[in-house]
Amino acid sequence: MHPVRVSIPSFRSENNSMEKGYTVFKIDVLMNGRQHSVEKRYSEFHALHKMLKKSIKPPEIPSKHVRNWVPKVLEQRRQGLELYLQTIIMENGVLPKIFLDFLNIRHFPSVPKTESCGSFDTESEESSKLSHQPVLLFLRDPFLLPSAHDTFANVVIEGVVHGVFYPDLQPRSFH
Repeated sequence: MHPVRVSIPSFRSENNSMEKGYTVFKIDVLMNGRQHSVEKRYSEFHALHKMLKKSIKPPEIPSKHVRNWVPKVLEQRRQGLELYLQTIIMENGVLPKIFLDFLNIRHFPSVPKTESCGSFDTESEESSKLSHQPVLLFLRDPFLLPSAHDTFANVVIEGVVHGVFYPDLQPRSFH
């Protein structure tokens, strides 16, 4: 079972004076107990499909040419797009970065380390930036034993170093 679950519970029509009307599909994404929603037009699904074909064999996408003003046809498209997303999740152990971006998923637990720095074949400027993680800093080499005259020897480091490198050596007694 994949840690990601998707559904498309609804769609709505958008109309504005600049372009002809279009339909927006609401995608609910459930991952690690958290849910968020994204809204996508069919054209965005179609663009995703074209990008996915470069890296995986995606399932069939519902037809592009439908009478998208007929409610019954739109409901069939909604069901088809929902099945499309669910099939991609089911058939792929590792989900492509472009798919995760489409669903607005940023922190995905099973993405291999090679993809975590951003994929090189995406056009997105944002995804190609390397992410930097904090680094643990020691003021001195933790693998060197504290000197014998150190009044406050680091017992934890000494114990770990002794345990790992000198398992037969008895710990130094403190008097």
